[in-house]
Amino acid sequence: MIQSAYERGAQLGQFIGGAIRDGRGVPYDVIDPATEAVLATVRGASEADVAEALAGAEAGMREWRALSPQQRYRVLLRSAEELRARSAEIARTLSMEQGKTLAEALAEVEGSAETFEFFAAEVLRINGSILPARTAGAWQTVTMRPIGVAACFTPWNFPLLLSARKVAPALAAGCACVLKPAEETIGAPLAMAECLAAAGVPAGAISVLHGDAPRISAEMIAARAVGVVTFTGSTGIGRIVARTAAEALKPCVLELGGHAPVVVLDDVDVEAAATAAVLGKTRNAGQVCTSPTRFFVARPVYNDFVEAFGAKLGAVRIGRGIAEGSQMGALANARRLAAAESLVEDATARGARLVTGGTREGNQGFLFRPTLLADVPADARVLQEEPFCPIALAMPYDSVDEAVARANAVDVGLAGYVMGRDFARAQAVAQRLEVGQVAINNFAVSHVEAPFGGLKESGYGFECSSEAVRTFMSRQYIHHVAAN
Repeated sequence: MIQSAYERGAQLGQFIGGAIRDGRGVPYDVIDPATEAVLATVRGASEADVAEALAGAEAGMREWRALSPQQRYRVLLRSAEELRARSAEIARTLSMEQGKTLAEALAEVEGSAETFEFFAAEVLRINGSILPARTAGAWQTVTMRPIGVAACFTPWNFPLLLSARKVAPALAAGCACVLKPAEETIGAPLAMAECLAAAGVPAGAISVLHGDAPRISAEMIAARAVGVVTFTGSTGIGRIVARTAAEALKPCVLELGGHAPVVVLDDVDVEAAATAAVLGKTRNAGQVCTSPTRFFVARPVYNDFVEAFGAKLGAVRIGRGIAEGSQMGALANARRLAAAESLVEDATARGARLVTGGTREGNQGFLFRPTLLADVPADARVLQEEPFCPIALAMPYDSVDEAVARANAVDVGLAGYVMGRDFARAQAVAQRLEVGQVAINNFAVSHVEAPFGGLKESGYGFECSSEAVRTFMSRQYIHHVAAN
């Protein structure tokens, strides 16, 4: 039987200098969110650990950027192969530390491998330009250069995939990376770093640090070697990261929170829409920044949709992620469980109708039943705060204009959805949503080949696609006049 890093007692320290070693900082526990059992006690990174990783990154970057594009291409392809070779072990580690089902964890490993494949190909497409010369005998060129060490900060909901989406394009650009994953989920990012080292990424060109997040983050961003900052997480912490990066005059990419609306049109196939909505809402127990949450449903189909959606949500089997038959795993930590309970209590107190769920499952672990609240009043907190848990909200509307206005009436704009049969009508509604990406009749809005970014307080900059590589590159203009 394949064992996780936790089950086989693997070392889970800091990845510095091409290998995992014990940190020299304050110890902390990694918890299994499904059982609340301690999976491991690890030491966080000390100031000396951070300094050593950053110094190593400078040396590693010199070695990495000196390789030819073809050599870096092959190393990134081998990285994908290494991830796939260890997929069963990494997925089990990921499921145990984060709570998601084993099937979801396996999909995350595959998506991460695909990410390295995509950006391997992008290495061969990096090019500059030759400009028409102003004078005879002159050369005017623009070349693309790695911007410096990348400080990468990733959250606990997709600890492997979101790490890959930062590290892969940075390495493609010729940068070294210092990755700071969330303390709850260190096993999968550490395994990724081991795969990169095994594939041939030089020691120092990839480091993984974890522990005291505010201190480590501040030290990383302030470091002279760091040329760019990329962060995925909450809007509140994103503001802090942005201020810190701005103080150091460093470019920053922020992928922050969302509160995705779903406009259900009156020509929708109710059963098909409800089935798709269940899969979209319960993915990763709703802990997805693009998770469909605010369902604005045309009044003629409202009751039928609520009934079908509620019945299907109520039938979802929840349990420990590695348990056979689990369709939805635990919330990642006690904070999300407390938030879910508080949001349901507030909404129902204000008049929302609880269709299904709304309570914790059992008394051990952070399991929360998939929940549908109908007729949610405008003053309910859950309509203003991203729930980040398996809570869906349903509200009727009488005109498409009303639905769009309510969909856009939040301070974030990451993802949105439209459900309906008429192609032109659905497209017209999609184009009116103030979000970075829209899916119609499905809930998949994030693919490595397409740019991913938000509007308003959902952040700025882009991940994925060829645009992501440019985040990690500077441009150098050379005007060369030939000497006599």
